[in-house]
Amino acid sequence: YYGCVPVFFFFTVQDKLYYEQLRSYVFQHDLLVDSLLYKDVKLTATNDDQYFVFEDFLYQVLLVFSRDTKVLSHFSNSSATPAKSYIRGMLGVEEYAVIYPPNGIIPFHGFSMYVAPLCFVYGDPYKLYYIFREMYMRHLFRLHTISSHPEGIVSLCILFESLLQANQPQLFYHLREIGAQPLRIAFKWLMRAFSGYLASDQLLLLWDRILAYGSQQILAVAAAAIFAFRRVNLLETSSFASADAVMADISTLQIIPITQIFMFPT
Repeated sequence: YYGCVPVFFFFTVQDKLYYEQLRSYVFQHDLLVDSLLYKDVKLTATNDDQYFVFEDFLYQVLLVFSRDTKVLSHFSNSSATPAKSYIRGMLGVEEYAVIYPPNGIIPFHGFSMYVAPLCFVYGDPYKLYYIFREMYMRHLFRLHTISSHPEGIVSLCILFESLLQANQPQLFYHLREIGAQPLRIAFKWLMRAFSGYLASDQLLLLWDRILAYGSQQILAVAAAAIFAFRRVNLLETSSFASADAVMADISTLQIIPITQIFMFPT
């Protein structure tokens, strides 16, 4: 069973036509970021035994996404500014500055993993595209943007450390003493919303909660819960390398029960 992401979206003929128009732009014009997207898919999703079968779907979503100027509207809710370039020969002349790529977002390592889990839920590329775009503009963009927003990556890091220190003070102190800052281990989970780390069914159940409650704070709670769950093994570690090894594979965890036990201990 895979959790069904509850994004309420009514697809129209206009939506399909707009998607096809964006696809035509992909064939008409090559962008430099296309190479970044190809490489990211090859290095991440294609190397993941859960997601490698969706390689073609990922290209159909990510290449279109890079050309969608409607994505720019999310910058009104962000502290970031869209990436810009200059018309050839006019470098530094502000009047000739243009947003590049068209959606204003430079893809980074692991960006394709925001899309990969949704491939289990939506079999039509254009529906998959709109669901991903909606989820990104609602929530996911905050995971790679520095801001003081309570749903942003900085606030999630603070929440994670606060929860772990309050609920597992002995474990938190031990990890600090051996130079294994918990956030060094958990940050990659938070930034990717656990995509690529949890099993796909568990990940979708976690994302269900994000959309159901309109909050990404469950990510910080889940990260702290995993540390608490692996507490016995972590207390036996004596270095960052050994602590990191204990937390290297979390793909077998049942994330919702673990999180509930952490939040509501008996």
